[in-house]
Amino acid sequence: MGSHDDMATIPYLGTDSFTPALAEEGRPVLVDFTAGWCPPCRAIAPALEEIAAEQSDRLAIAKVDVDAEPEIAARFGVQSLPTLVVFVDGEERHRFVGARPKSGILNEVAPFLGSDQ
Repeated sequence: MGSHDDMATIPYLGTDSFTPALAEEGRPVLVDFTAGWCPPCRAIAPALEEIAAEQSDRLAIAKVDVDAEPEIAARFGVQSLPTLVVFVDGEERHRFVGARPKSGILNEVAPFLGSDQ
């Protein structure tokens, strides 16, 4: 990735890209199940952008819009937003629900980052 301003923009995954993106990614992937109408989802977006930029060597972050991709949300039993799921080698390893500060998100994903922060 280049160093232009939109570098940290978190990609959205759809049905065609979801499984390949997780399977081919060498890093753990934090998937944010979100929706445009969800205030807590919007509240954590800046923190996720910062984490995506700061941890890019150790963590990938992607989003799934549950309104646009209801079948993905159903497959993972997502009922509350935001739901954040950590995948390692394409397998779900951890999930947490609800908005939290950047430090709280980092605490949740820390076990999957490999080395100390």
